[in-house]
Amino acid sequence: MAKDYPRSDRIRQQIKKELANLLQREVKDPALNQITILDVEVSPCLKHAKVFFVSQEEASEDVMKGLTRSMPFLRSQLAKRMTTRGIPKLHFVYDKSIDESIKISKLLDGI
Repeated sequence: MAKDYPRSDRIRQQIKKELANLLQREVKDPALNQITILDVEVSPCLKHAKVFFVSQEEASEDVMKGLTRSMPFLRSQLAKRMTTRGIPKLHFVYDKSIDESIKISKLLDGI
């Protein structure tokens, strides 16, 4: 496989894929059942990763608490599945853009 894109892009894509699999198949917390990982941004130093997600329950406290509780498990599993030296610290961010687009769509439908 040719390496024609930066290392941070490869790490970003792998984190996104692995987190989606972990949340779907291995995390048992019911508050996290309806989470979808939209994107991951990795810092240039590769020590931090912003994980953008949406959930059917919006950014409820239960979802954020569930993510906080699951953080050690998620990082340990990423460490086992990835070939990088260190695993970035994960920062989960609820992506409001989908909610905003739904609101706009409903407003336009009402016109």
